[in-house]
Amino acid sequence: MLLGLVVTVLGTIAFAVQADAAIEGDGLAAFDPGLTENFIEHRTAILSQVAQTITFFGSVPVLTALTVLVCALLRILTRRWRPTVILAVGMAGAASLTYGLKVLIGRHRPDSSLVIGTIDTGFSFPSGHTLSSTVFFVLLAALLWYSNFSRKVKIAGAIVAVVLSIAMGLSRVYLGYHWATDVLAGWTVALTWLCLIGTAIHAIDTRQS
Repeated sequence: MLLGLVVTVLGTIAFAVQADAAIEGDGLAAFDPGLTENFIEHRTAILSQVAQTITFFGSVPVLTALTVLVCALLRILTRRWRPTVILAVGMAGAASLTYGLKVLIGRHRPDSSLVIGTIDTGFSFPSGHTLSSTVFFVLLAALLWYSNFSRKVKIAGAIVAVVLSIAMGLSRVYLGYHWATDVLAGWTVALTWLCLIGTAIHAIDTRQS
């Protein structure tokens, strides 16, 4: 539990540093324009289609629908409320963090002329697609890890969660919706929130045992 709290604190500090850089335009944020330009230079028709498909599944309507569906399936298949509550609380927290931090930081997105797809006029930091998708994929992988499936299936689930989380973040930069540091912040907040969830679960289990 102590390790979880330490990681949570470190994650919070890391986000604060990233947020300051995003606001001031220095630090890692100074590399954002160059990275965006590099992504744009390497665009192809196929990559653009793949990126749009990936980012579609991270949209609020789709991810919300998937969360509701998976929560229902978890309740039916496991006949327990715990997995359902963990996923529901995790995703609700991710949505709240996304909204609150975007408003708090108030960072503007890259120029809309760079975007492939529908223009998004909301704030940019952190990337909501990245944050929420990472929480969703990692929580599913974690629930799978503590199930009765074979070790190979559990490892495969963990790998898929990591790959999809990375792909979602990269797709947001590629499509021009976010700066690279928006995505980095999304991953940072997601992992910090996940660590806090894990710590809370461990504390509850310890108290009940």
